[in-house]
Amino acid sequence: MSTSHVILGDGIAGSSAAETIRETDPDANITVITEEGEALYNRILIKEFAKGKLPEAPISIHEPDWYDDRNIDLELNTHVTGVDTAEKLIHTYDSGTYSYDKLLIGTGGTPIQLPVENADAEGIHNFWTFQDARIIREHAAEAEKGIVIGAGLLGIDLAAICGAQGVDAKYLMRGNRWWRYALSSDGAEIIHDALENIGVEPVFESGLDYFEVDDSGHVSGVVDTNGVTHETDFVGVAVGLDYNTEFLEGTPVDVDDGVIVDQHMQTNVEDVYAAGDITRYLDVILQDRTQNGTWGSAKEQGAVAGTNMVADDTIEEFRYVPSYSITHFDFPFLSFGHPTIGDSHAERKYSEDEWRRLTFKNGKLIGGVLIGDLSQQSTFKKIIRQERPVADQKEKLLEKDVDMDALAPSAIE
Repeated sequence: MSTSHVILGDGIAGSSAAETIRETDPDANITVITEEGEALYNRILIKEFAKGKLPEAPISIHEPDWYDDRNIDLELNTHVTGVDTAEKLIHTYDSGTYSYDKLLIGTGGTPIQLPVENADAEGIHNFWTFQDARIIREHAAEAEKGIVIGAGLLGIDLAAICGAQGVDAKYLMRGNRWWRYALSSDGAEIIHDALENIGVEPVFESGLDYFEVDDSGHVSGVVDTNGVTHETDFVGVAVGLDYNTEFLEGTPVDVDDGVIVDQHMQTNVEDVYAAGDITRYLDVILQDRTQNGTWGSAKEQGAVAGTNMVADDTIEEFRYVPSYSITHFDFPFLSFGHPTIGDSHAERKYSEDEWRRLTFKNGKLIGGVLIGDLSQQSTFKKIIRQERPVADQKEKLLEKDVDMDALAPSAIE
């Protein structure tokens, strides 16, 4: 009898799992359930679409034929309301019930809604789905003034969209710099200058108090925590995700700001797995639990989960160094590993738009940020995977071209 695999979510994690299951077990029954109305698309490229740089065509990854050709049932516009892990049933709002032998949760998250006055006004945008990108592209093309809230990796995409669409925008940041948990002032200054060059003004030490609206219910202003009112007709908000776990209420699945999984992507409940943004996974390199929302990480997690779902026992381990790139400026930007945590750092500025910062924990390299020159990323990722103590060799790691042979033998064995 064929095994029934149900995958909740058609992002890259769920799709990667489905593809892995099909390649491993030609006879498996595979059903992918998603709330969205379209099949897998490239979340990396939707920012370029929203900037007006790309047409819709390159954004889509899977046409319906992709699923048909692999004998995978794709259920679009399907809202899951609950899971019965004892009976192995998936309950939906109006699409019936699905039974499973193995279940993968890859439902990701939903942008956090700010608990402030008029947060639901027209003209205030979150940026997460392809449909969000369509709406933002259309509105930004006609907007005159904009405000961006959220000084992180998603917020800067909204800032870049404003710049590309000619919106006169201000970027409100609660701290004294962009992405202050990963960048020092020297690194952030490069980003601030680049934002100004595309027509976006960084405003520091300035959080959100509330939104003002006009008589039609459209946003007309942002009042910041300093009492300053910024006129606007376009607002982009990126302050984090609420993970889509509400349908797991009442189940024994371990949930804590995401779904808890081990290094095999398995939850605490037999035959239930999770992959992608939603997971709080055991990072075997860090030897700690962490979360990561990059495309490559989600794809690899899906493949690991799919392999283990088909296997008689958990055979595949998720061991991965994630990275995230920004391509909005004249220089490249890449973060790798876990640059926002650690107990020590080392950094160097090489030129006006070239900078490097490395993050260490317990003597080991765990992450970093590269601006301007990405040539050493493979070297740094290799050192992270080796789990060797190198924190006492910071000067060698800050050399423009890192000489692996010059590192102490214990660092490269």
